[in-house]
Amino acid sequence: MSVLPALSGGALTVWSGWLILAAALAGVLLAGLHFRPQGPPSFAGAAGVAHGLVGAAGLAALLFALGRPDAARPPGTDAFRRFAAVLLGLALLGGAVVGLAGRRRKRLAPGLVGVHASLAIAGLAVLAAALLAG
Repeated sequence: MSVLPALSGGALTVWSGWLILAAALAGVLLAGLHFRPQGPPSFAGAAGVAHGLVGAAGLAALLFALGRPDAARPPGTDAFRRFAAVLLGLALLGGAVVGLAGRRRKRLAPGLVGVHASLAIAGLAVLAAALLAG
């Protein structure tokens, strides 16, 4: 029996926000570890995979939320959730590129990480606006 059918679109949106926030905080720590002078630690690859899985779970929760009714949401806020999903989906693709680039070389290009982080932060900000509007 799944817990998903019992959750409304609003509850799933809140859960997605928490998961994406956790992934964002982990991403800040990972970026700090990666760009330190000594280089990334040995566990950075596994931590990056965990960071990506948490972010993907947050995006999945948001996508499930888009398909569920939420009577408590003010009209017009669904567009915010859809736009956040697009930005976070692009961030997920960018994260996959970052992960693949990290497997090929020891150090990542700061611009590549910056684009991934910018998309993720923009998606989180738009999702936060959708949550605060309701």
